[in-house]
Amino acid sequence: MSDKWVEIARSSSVENTQACAAALAGVLDAGAVVTLDGDLGAGKTHFTQGLAAALGIESKMVNGRRITDEHMLEVVTMVYGGLVNKQLVARLQALGINALGLTGADMNVMHSHRRPIKDGIDYGFVGDVDHADGRMLATLIAEGVTPVMAPLTHDGEGHMLNTNADTIAAETAKALAPYFDVTLVYCFEKAGVLANADDDASVIPHINRDAFARLTADGTIAGGLIPKIENALTAVEKGVKQVRITSADSLGSPNSGTVVMK
Repeated sequence: MSDKWVEIARSSSVENTQACAAALAGVLDAGAVVTLDGDLGAGKTHFTQGLAAALGIESKMVNGRRITDEHMLEVVTMVYGGLVNKQLVARLQALGINALGLTGADMNVMHSHRRPIKDGIDYGFVGDVDHADGRMLATLIAEGVTPVMAPLTHDGEGHMLNTNADTIAAETAKALAPYFDVTLVYCFEKAGVLANADDDASVIPHINRDAFARLTADGTIAGGLIPKIENALTAVEKGVKQVRITSADSLGSPNSGTVVMK
């Protein structure tokens, strides 16, 4: 690809986003920069899936967590650490917010180890967090800098590791809890955790560990909601003031969504 080659694409659906990614896969070189513009939840995962599929890389999920081989790690590092993170930083800067994009490797803010094989499942290059440097993050905030964390960590031995984005958010919140009153908000496409997936009004107002176990057993909570709520429960048990799961459109409504409780 020429270093002067520029293309602007707009997408209005999941299918369009994946098709754009597939088309780009045939012309991207190592180090190429791609930018996405859209609202929160606009489709970074769908873009990644489309790009990976076009490159012949199969995307596999187990209980809402991605299995990451060496090739998929390159894709998620490019998309999450570069494309999506820097687009968020640029949009925050345009709003007058002095943002700084970070992976766990930057300033060693989040160290992890490669997840061991469990129950016969090898997650590949996936990181389970050992430590998040709350002091460093708090120092940045005190200097007027807003950290924007990408879902990537490192093992201290030169390897990047794909790490669940909900885990990154929870570990960041827990690390900052000794320094601030922290409210962690998870945004996704629904108004909250739904008792009936076909009824957007069936928001479950509160969830604790007992309710989580029951709702997981009966299938109400499944897929990507499992790690999201697992991380939320751990966060409130480790000092985070509140965890709320809601839609981006409801961020200004303090009583919206599902509150995760001890």
